[in-house]
Amino acid sequence: MNKEVQADIDFFMNRRSLNIDISFRCPLECPRCQRQTTWRNNNLKVPGRDLTLDEIDKISDYYEDFVFCGQISDPVHHPKFPEILNLLYKKNILVEVSTAASQKSKAFYIKCFQANPDAQWVFGIDGLPEESHKYRVNQDGQKLFDIMIESLKHLENTPTWQYIIFSYNEDHIEQARKLAKENGVRFMTLNSSRWINNNDPLKPKKKGLSLNAF
Repeated sequence: MNKEVQADIDFFMNRRSLNIDISFRCPLECPRCQRQTTWRNNNLKVPGRDLTLDEIDKISDYYEDFVFCGQISDPVHHPKFPEILNLLYKKNILVEVSTAASQKSKAFYIKCFQANPDAQWVFGIDGLPEESHKYRVNQDGQKLFDIMIESLKHLENTPTWQYIIFSYNEDHIEQARKLAKENGVRFMTLNSSRWINNNDPLKPKKKGLSLNAF
């Protein structure tokens, strides 16, 4: 095996990494998200609270990298997210941020980028920007796409466009890939398993769609 590949595998297997929900807040209403299927659809309050800066500071003493990829929240909606990013930056802790919400202002995102320029950002835009809201309910896909492009001016790492494959966007993958390449961002397709059944209207009709990134 290539030594560089083995080194990457060793790092991944031995790293002390934490994927964490730091809040309960998210303005999106994605129909297959746990927020909707478990709580919102049953008229229940989404559980949880905002972790404090002190709590995150203490937790971070035990990990080498943080992944903010919320299962019931979008990390940018924590009231002190820029401060959290800066805290981890000062402690030289690796950070990955996955976001799909678009309600925050461009200025807010720039503040986040500048708070931790080493962070790796992943933007969930499922389809071409103008159609992503078909799953990411309440998302302004074009606005989030523009923020992703803006991030190139502030971040050390190239951002990633994450594209979950659905029935409404499965024919637009190559068009989106081309758009990503033209704008200098990474492109990653993903398959979901959160289907109601085989007749779920969101489930792609084509078989064998590849999961890949560049």
